[in-house]
Order: sequence, then C-alpha cells, then structure tokens
Amino acid sequence: MAQPKATTSTSRVLAAANEPEIRKLLVGKLKSAGYTVSEAASGRKTLDVLHTKRFQVLVLDLDMPGADGFDVLKAVRSEMPHLRVLVISVRSELLAAAEWFGAVAAIDKVSTPDLLVKTVRRLLGESLK
Repeated sequence: MAQPKATTSTSRVLAAANEPEIRKLLVGKLKSAGYTVSEAASGRKTLDVLHTKRFQVLVLDLDMPGADGFDVLKAVRSEMPHLRVLVISVRSELLAAAEWFGAVAAIDKVSTPDLLVKTVRRLLGESLK
C-alpha cells in the first residue's frame, strides 16, 4: 500500500501505547505524515503529558497495564472534551466499548499501520490526498 504524502500540519498528536514496538510504529507513521508527535508508555504518563501540552489527537492503546486506556479515556472526556481520541486494540469488543466512552474512532491493531494516518487526517478534517 502506498505511503500517504506528508502534510505540513501543525497538529500535535500524542501516541500512547505500553509496547515499545507499537509506540515506535505509531510515532514513525505520524511523524512521516508531518505531525508533531509526543509519546507515552503508560496510562498515568499519558495523563501527565496531556496536562502539560495541548494536543489535537490522542492515539490510545486500550491494552495498557495500570491506568488502562479506559481510565485515560474517562479522564480525557471529562477534562478535555476538545481532544479527538482514536483508540486501538487487538480486542474488537474493547473497540466498540471505547466508542461508548467517547472515543471518536477505533481501529484494530492489525489494521493500524494501514489506517492510522488516514484516520488521524479524517479526525482533523484534513484532505485525504
């Protein structure tokens, strides 16, 4: 599949996943698409980073130990209603549940490499060229 062209976006994206390989994939794909990307390896760290900088999109892995993705999602929905949250998980039942908790988009981890940038662009209202 062809790589999406890089944008000149000034949008800030936070990639939150506890698995280093997944985080590296998310960060690499988003940076190559032209986004300013920060990362977090735990639910607690995700909330800490969200309280220090403003982001337009949070890419959130639901499968994290400790403060899991649902804990983060609940906090984000009550404290940062402007933030668009894209959740990822290997468990499809969690993806459906996350949308009930306020996620605006959800993709399974298998599809993440192909759909990540396209979904973030859609959430930001950017052209899908």
